[in-house]
Amino acid sequence: MAGDEPQNRTGDPAGGIDGNSGQAGKEVRFTVAVQQAGLRLDIFLAGCDIGLSRSQVQRAVEEGRVRVNGSPVRSGRKLKAGDVVAAVLPAPVPSGVLPEAIPLAILYEDASLLVVDKPAGMVVHPAAGHAAGTLVNALLHHCRDLSGIGGVLRPGTVHRLDKGTSGLLLVAKSDGAHQALAGQFKRHEVRKTYLAVVYGNPKADGGRIETAVGRHPTDRKKMSTQSRRGRSAVTNWHVRERYGAASLLEVDIETGRTHQIRVHLADLGHPVVGDRVYGGAGRIRTVVDPAARSRMKEFDRPALHAWRIAFVHPDTGDEMRFASPPPADMADLCAFLRKRT
Repeated sequence: MAGDEPQNRTGDPAGGIDGNSGQAGKEVRFTVAVQQAGLRLDIFLAGCDIGLSRSQVQRAVEEGRVRVNGSPVRSGRKLKAGDVVAAVLPAPVPSGVLPEAIPLAILYEDASLLVVDKPAGMVVHPAAGHAAGTLVNALLHHCRDLSGIGGVLRPGTVHRLDKGTSGLLLVAKSDGAHQALAGQFKRHEVRKTYLAVVYGNPKADGGRIETAVGRHPTDRKKMSTQSRRGRSAVTNWHVRERYGAASLLEVDIETGRTHQIRVHLADLGHPVVGDRVYGGAGRIRTVVDPAARSRMKEFDRPALHAWRIAFVHPDTGDEMRFASPPPADMADLCAFLRKRT
């Protein structure tokens, strides 16, 4: 968007991201398409790539920052084809997160984005107990203008990896790139492939898991396929190597639910080696080879690595593909188990 001119476009309910947009304080406008007629106002706007969730849209409506055909309305207003929806985006809230000169392994960088190879043990976003030393702290030092992009505590990031998971992360450096990449993630157009060392020897060479994942019904710190309010999750896997006591899997995910791979593989009966939360600790007793058992017991993180990522560049339209070899701890574990086969 150039200058302070309002943005006019047709609403696209397939888009949308969480957090505050750097277009803050400017008005955006959307014309309701025929296929969007009948949608509630809050659902319609939450589906447009402007960086507002449904609850944020509702708050904007209450604050008088949203109008339909020039008039204030309620969040539940049913829209008609041709309606013009205008919204003034909120100003970004200062993050309060301090930049830190933490080294980053950057595989690619241009004016719009960068691809980072995150080490295991690094937290992505600041949280209780992790106010410093995170990837976000490092990004704010490396890219001095990220503070208004993508939300208060998540500047630039459009997805995440668990603390113990290593591998590739995509980071946006501009508002337009953030919105475009977040839209690709929401539409499941970004292809993400992981490597995982799991307990046991799967009977099949591969498979597809389509089980909803949500908050565990009794343990709020865990995720589960038994959640009462789970969200659809799809994980595809196949065996790359078999070690007897363990196997190396290649895992493609079509969705990005929290702990999805770890939960799905545990449900499959083959939890990730080193995963103390989802069954890895209990399975160690089933390993017959004492040397393999000892080596797997020593592995102190989930043996999960974000290996490859592919997406469309938000500016050029080119297909971008990146790969990161497994870190030394996983590579050494596989080499050891391979010798024990």
